[in-house]
Order: sequence, then C-alpha cells, then structure tokens
Amino acid sequence: MHGLINRSLQSFLRDTYGAATWADVAREARLGVDGFEPMLTYDPALTEAVLAAAARILNRPPDSLLEDLGTYLVSHPNTERVRRLLRFGGESFDDFVHSLEDLPERARLALPDLNLPALDLVGCGEGRYRLSITAPICGAGPVMMGLLRAMADDYGALVLMDTLANDGGAEVIQIQLLDQRHSSGRQFDLVGQALP
Repeated sequence: MHGLINRSLQSFLRDTYGAATWADVAREARLGVDGFEPMLTYDPALTEAVLAAAARILNRPPDSLLEDLGTYLVSHPNTERVRRLLRFGGESFDDFVHSLEDLPERARLALPDLNLPALDLVGCGEGRYRLSITAPICGAGPVMMGLLRAMADDYGALVLMDTLANDGGAEVIQIQLLDQRHSSGRQFDLVGQALP
C-alpha cells in the first residue's frame, strides 16, 4: 500500500479526532512508529489494522470512517491540493463524473508508483451513472462515496447516490444527478493562490 494513502488515513484521524486519538490508534494497531511516510510502501495488512483500530476506538463502522475520509480529502483545508486536482475534472459535477475514469492516470502523472483503484463509469440515462470501483483491498467504495458527496457539494450539485451490491469484485455506486446548479458551491479558481 502506497504510504500516501496511509498518510491520508493518518491525517484524517489526527485532524478530525485529535493527536491523542491518533496515538491510541497507532498503539493499538502496533504501528511501531509515529506515523506513515508518504513515499514508502506498506503491507496492506497494516492499513487494515489501523482502520480496524480506529473503528474500535471511535466505536464506528469502518465503512463510515472511510466515507468520512473521502469527504475529508475534498473539504479539509489541509487537503486543498487534492480538491484542486479533482476540480480539474471539469466545470460542472457532470463533467467531473465523466472524468473519473481518467483520475488514476492523472494521479500517476504526479506519483508514478501510486496505484489508485480502477474506475469504470457507465451512463444509465439522463444524469444517471453507475461507477464500478475495483481495488486490491475493500474500502475504496466508501472512500469514493464520501469523495463524490463532497464534490457534489463543492460544485453545488444536488445528487442522489447509493451503494449497490458488489459486482464481480467491484464496489458499485449508483449516481443520479438531479440538479447541476442546486446551490452556488464553493469558490474555485483555476489559477489559485501561490503555495508557500
């Protein structure tokens, strides 16, 4: 598992629940270090141990935590770069959804050894889509669900989403775009501000 993914989980837990909670999770998962290094590779079992420890300590289902992680990746000030990468998918939520299949390749431009889940989008009629997420470990579906919800809010779109039963090893999300301009959404400028 790429360290950047593990570091995202660590940052989410620390930023959302505090440093003390992260320390408890790391101790219970027997992490053995203070945290993950973003550019290293880790055994997927370690990621699963951290998630299981967080679920026990916070008394929350793992899928719920993963969905919150997806939301965090788009909405937290510390992850503005992820939001910017995603917003380059298009001017509207509909454009963004159509760009999802390209997301793993776009991410690999920046990090060649980052293997994101494969995304397969199928149109099912006016504003309706079916997104299949294929990953080596379970949990990518809930992360994507949280990310999609946060991006819909970011664009100001009204969207209904539901998780469907696994389809041949893929996690599936049904997306229905009800209103492209439901609200004003969050401000986004392609140029952006200079980073420190």
